[in-house]
Amino acid sequence: MKLLLAALDVELVAFPERIDGFERVVTGAGKLKAAHGLTRALERGEYEEILVLGTAGAVVPELQGGVHEIAAAVQHDVWDGDHVVGQHVTLPPRVETGRPGEVIATGDHFVDTAAGQATVLALGASLIDMETYVYIWVAQQYGVPIRVIRSVSDAADEGAFLEWDVVVAACSAQLWEWFQREYGV
Repeated sequence: MKLLLAALDVELVAFPERIDGFERVVTGAGKLKAAHGLTRALERGEYEEILVLGTAGAVVPELQGGVHEIAAAVQHDVWDGDHVVGQHVTLPPRVETGRPGEVIATGDHFVDTAAGQATVLALGASLIDMETYVYIWVAQQYGVPIRVIRSVSDAADEGAFLEWDVVVAACSAQLWEWFQREYGV
């Protein structure tokens, strides 16, 4: 059995409610809800793979409008005792999926400014979301392989929040097409 994971129901609106071989879990948006939701799922059952599907903002224009696999995640909203952004006091600065792809920056606030974009780029990330770092870290704690796929919903600029509500259904449709090709469903 594989775990199909998303932060919000709307990110899976194009998907059927049941898919053979997958259990579906929606955690809620943000790092705390992501940690809680995935931990609860992993405590209840054993999975051969976690597949995370959802949306992300792109801070580089070349990635806008596409579906991207995630190789690694950093946190853009933490800093250590020396005030180094992206460095957590007790967590690794970067977590990896073991797969090729993009680097995503995770944080609990919606990035929609040039300053936010600059922080993300300085951390070596090209995409941004609110859960991926946590999903990868929790999966590693349980020893479960994880795969993260993100459909770009916005440009992480001043219109990002307004755009997200409009385009999330289209992103879900892109993810469903990707899922059908990749998993033969």
